Amino acid sequence: MEKLEKLFKIKERGSNVRTEVIAGVTTFLAMAYILVVNPGYLEAAGIPWGAAFSATAISAAIATLCMAFFANYPVALASGMGLNAFFAFTVCGTMGYSYQVALTAILIEGLIFMLLSLFKFREALVNKIPGNLKFGITAGIGLFITIIALLNSGIVVADPGTTVALGNLGYAQVALPLFGLLIIGILEHYKIPGSILLGIIITWILGMIAEATGWYLVNPDAKLYSVFPTFDGSAFQPPLFFDFDFGFIGKNLASFILVVFTFLYTDIFDTVGTLIGVAEKGNLLDHDGKLPKASGALMADAVGTVTGACLGTSTVTSFVESSAGVAAGGKTGLASVVTAILFLVSLVLAPIFTAIPSFATTPAMLYVGLLMLSSVKKVDFGSDIADTIGAFLAIIMMPLTYSIANGIMFGMLSWVILKIFIGKAKEISGVMWISVSLFVIYIALKVTGII
Repeated sequence: MEKLEKLFKIKERGSNVRTEVIAGVTTFLAMAYILVVNPGYLEAAGIPWGAAFSATAISAAIATLCMAFFANYPVALASGMGLNAFFAFTVCGTMGYSYQVALTAILIEGLIFMLLSLFKFREALVNKIPGNLKFGITAGIGLFITIIALLNSGIVVADPGTTVALGNLGYAQVALPLFGLLIIGILEHYKIPGSILLGIIITWILGMIAEATGWYLVNPDAKLYSVFPTFDGSAFQPPLFFDFDFGFIGKNLASFILVVFTFLYTDIFDTVGTLIGVAEKGNLLDHDGKLPKASGALMADAVGTVTGACLGTSTVTSFVESSAGVAAGGKTGLASVVTAILFLVSLVLAPIFTAIPSFATTPAMLYVGLLMLSSVKKVDFGSDIADTIGAFLAIIMMPLTYSIANGIMFGMLSWVILKIFIGKAKEISGVMWISVSLFVIYIALKVTGII
């Protein structure tokens, strides 16, 4: 115990080992879906499902351990959603490149990340974002998490007339997450430890009861699978190792640079937004609003990306679901160690972890969305117009464009433009100018259809 305290400063941060373990388990359960979803994406790009599963689990474990020991933060990492879709369906699909080319681009991106982390550019970006924008980013991530949870569970569905509508509450997978949220609320009221983790488990059990009674299968249009673990005896398949195509770079340099830039741009601002959001809700920011050991946290992200590329998976990044563990009380890297161990254990017990339905983790994500959205109370909407509109756009553009990076882009762009026009250009830091330049390049490439 003394060694754990010396290593992670658990008591110093107002936590204990039990709470950190619960937080680590909670984070893992909230993001365990990536073990199934990511191999599905990568398989479409030509990577065998079993190899992609192993790569996803191992790279997540290594990157999360790096986060624990480099920065002592309760933040977990894994192959990022959105980035894996770009990998599979844009680079390997629309552009027609092999997965070897895509993995090479991710390797280069990760190495660039390492350099940016060593020269502290990414650390400066985290710490130079204005305070009002940081609170807006946290609140925006709360809404973003909420809409992801609502859409994935079918509580909110697409509608041609109104864009979105309420799903069919007659389906168990739609109704149970709402019951689960109420269960977490009741457990929180009575201050029962591990309320979020218990909410996930109880909702999963209710799903088993629903399936056993036939209610779960009432929706013939849904892509359902059994919520009961099944052991089919499938053997472990090792990941790919160093399956790159460096020859492509010399033949198609311009195209390769565009692919690397898109991976780089999206991952930079997704990671920055996630770290700010999780750190702000976990009270990890110091009194100046800066993130201590930001360079270590960002280096963990870079190491994870390089490791993932070497093993054969898409960009590894900080997961916003880490906020579930923070909400459960996680304050140190011990929580990350627990999450990392569970990723390794999943290589053996995959049938159990992959049986956890998304609707069982939905209540946790809804509750976390609530907690993060509460940061909107800290946003000053009544003073500087640049701070006001910047925070507002960061809040609304994340969920409505389905991208953390987009929310940060609109928030920071508007902040800089307004600062110029209201005569406060001197308040714009060099890092903000560089970031805005990247936004302009990205928008230009998007508008012209190049990416």
